[in-house]
Amino acid sequence: MRPDTPPSWTPSAQEPEQPAQVRRILRLFHPYRGRLAVVGLLVAASALVSVASPFLLREILDTAIPDRRTGLLTLLALGMIATAVVNSVFGVLQTLISTTVGQRVMHDLRTAVYDRLQRMPLAFFTRTRTGEVQSRIANDIGGMQATVTSTATSLVSNLTSVVASVVAMLALDWRLTVVSLLLLPVFVWISRRVGAERKKITSQRQKQMAAMSAMVTESLSVSGILLGRSMGRSESLTQQFAQESERLVGLEVRSNMAGRWRMSTIGIVMAAMPALIYWAAGIALQAGGPAVSIGTLVAFVSLQQGLLRPTVSLLSTGVQVQTSLALFARIFEYLDLPIDITEPADPVRLEKVRGEVRFDGVDFDYDSAPPDPSKTPSKTPSKGPSKTPSKGTLRGIDLTVPAGGSLAVVGPTGSGKTTLSYLVPRLYDVTGGRVLIDGVDVRELDFDSLARTVGVVSQETYLFHASVAENLRFAKPDATDEEIVAAAEAAQIHDHIASLPDGYDTLVGERGYRFSGGEKQRLAIARTILRDPPVLILDEATSALDTRTEQAVQEAIDALSAGRTTITIAHRLSTVRDADQIVVLDGGRTVERGNHEELLAKDGRYAALVRRDAHLSPVVPAV
Repeated sequence: MRPDTPPSWTPSAQEPEQPAQVRRILRLFHPYRGRLAVVGLLVAASALVSVASPFLLREILDTAIPDRRTGLLTLLALGMIATAVVNSVFGVLQTLISTTVGQRVMHDLRTAVYDRLQRMPLAFFTRTRTGEVQSRIANDIGGMQATVTSTATSLVSNLTSVVASVVAMLALDWRLTVVSLLLLPVFVWISRRVGAERKKITSQRQKQMAAMSAMVTESLSVSGILLGRSMGRSESLTQQFAQESERLVGLEVRSNMAGRWRMSTIGIVMAAMPALIYWAAGIALQAGGPAVSIGTLVAFVSLQQGLLRPTVSLLSTGVQVQTSLALFARIFEYLDLPIDITEPADPVRLEKVRGEVRFDGVDFDYDSAPPDPSKTPSKTPSKGPSKTPSKGTLRGIDLTVPAGGSLAVVGPTGSGKTTLSYLVPRLYDVTGGRVLIDGVDVRELDFDSLARTVGVVSQETYLFHASVAENLRFAKPDATDEEIVAAAEAAQIHDHIASLPDGYDTLVGERGYRFSGGEKQRLAIARTILRDPPVLILDEATSALDTRTEQAVQEAIDALSAGRTTITIAHRLSTVRDADQIVVLDGGRTVERGNHEELLAKDGRYAALVRRDAHLSPVVPAV
């Protein structure tokens, strides 16, 4: 049984104001401001060196060649070569530093998103497709690579080059400079329009990529392949994927072609500007204006051509920045997701755990917001029953499990059994009352203490695509080989592992599909034994197993439960007969409690469940 999924954590549809978002992006680079300052100095030096070359060219054309001054010509030519060499060295250094900074920023973003998701409540993952989460980390952050690695440097470099070139052009001839810059405001307006258009398309494209990623994750997993083939849906799944991919094709084409003609027009006009300068100089001369020397004219056109590249690049960078804002917005959505289950400011750390568990007036409702964990919890009076209680809703639960004792929780589907067990390790927080371990509210414990204190073995065993030993060591990374073998022996799975060709180095396959259900359960039990928690939650750990396998797994569970406080969520009542206390839940409330014999004598809900269980469970002869 699984609790009903609560309302989803959906990012706000309201887009943040652009200036605030830009400031937030700039803060990502704040830790690397020293390196960026070095890049800025290199950029400035490179720009100054670049504008020197046209002035050297002017001297060559106007002085060195006409006056046949060979020595001056040689020096000027060497100066032009030196500027090229210096610019190349500065360019390599800029690329090295800016790429390093950009990759560090991407690393920080990936880590921040992963850390945020690790701290999200379980409810978030019950309502969010795995592929969507993967797409945010891979596609969205990956799509920002060009922006964070080169855009900042490109922006500063091109802006400095433009300013330096304009100043140099004004020094040569202010009238020709005015002619050259007449259309610049129009170009800026066009680039902003193109950027806004691409930003909108980028947001749609990333959502489509997330949808495709989710479909691939679900349909190409081992479970997805088994389901698709057994249902004869492989072909239809391929067609569905083709449709999703076709939508992405359209968005990619639109993204690349958005404003392409307008940006091409800018390039054509700026490429034609030298002709316009020659024409303007000729018309001015014919009209009786001051003559412009050949050297000045050639140097000016050279500067203008030098202005062309950074100006077009600057406009393209503006478009790229606006496009990237859509990606940053999607990442910031995840970074801004609320975290309801948090560690208190001054947490309690349990050192010697006895293992007493107490539910003190516990209420829980998926539709209610969790209380502020920073406030001192107090016992909340039991609320009256709602007219239409949802599955998993709990009302006024008062239970105590002594240290080393055992509690079994039974009841019909949707009565809140699993929900109750999830409150102990704080997979959810109560919406009323308290859950205490050794008299301490679990909301006051530090996460590490709680994780060491409470172990969970659920019906669905999750194993990583790694070796058996690596899966077991996930519970205790520093476990020795001897400890791993001892845990496997206690879980009655060692003999099977030892019989495999690679033994404990055997890869378990995705989600452990190389092992049967009973073998996976025993691996999960061995993993929990290795962790050695004082409090154990068994969430229907044998309900999906056949009777023979259940007997083997139950023996392993008995070994695991020895000396521990155990809370068992049971579907098959044969597994809870020996529990110290059995509680029957119905509609989120405790309707019966006692041991097996006492509840049978009452002939109430528990007795009815036992009769149903006996009717559904076939008798398997001993082998």
